[in-house]
Amino acid sequence: MKKFIEEFKSFALRGNVMDMAVGVIIGGAFSGIVTSLTDNFINPILNFLTGHAKYNAQDIAGFASAFVSAVINFLIMALILFCLMKGINKFLSFGQKKEEPAAPATKVCPFCKSEIAVDAVRCPHCTSELSE
Repeated sequence: MKKFIEEFKSFALRGNVMDMAVGVIIGGAFSGIVTSLTDNFINPILNFLTGHAKYNAQDIAGFASAFVSAVINFLIMALILFCLMKGINKFLSFGQKKEEPAAPATKVCPFCKSEIAVDAVRCPHCTSELSE
């Protein structure tokens, strides 16, 4: 049972699954913006142009505030997801050691500025003797 839980944990917290989950949540939040844009701007404009409705300044302000509210809701959702993913990534990195950079395999010749092997005692390009 312990191995099953470990396998499930590694599957669920794998990058592709987490990316897909974030994409679905952001997509759902973005659909609120699209719905608000349609309900509060496009439909009233079409109704006004076809003569089915008459709008005053209060109606237009209400439409604009509803759209701004949907955009703010989306931004709040995105911020919460960002903080959540940042926390999950930090939690997952607790047990991992930081990789140290590999030692360089080449160096620069001080005379001709060509790239040479680290352990070279003579530059193959300018044949200068290296004291390092």
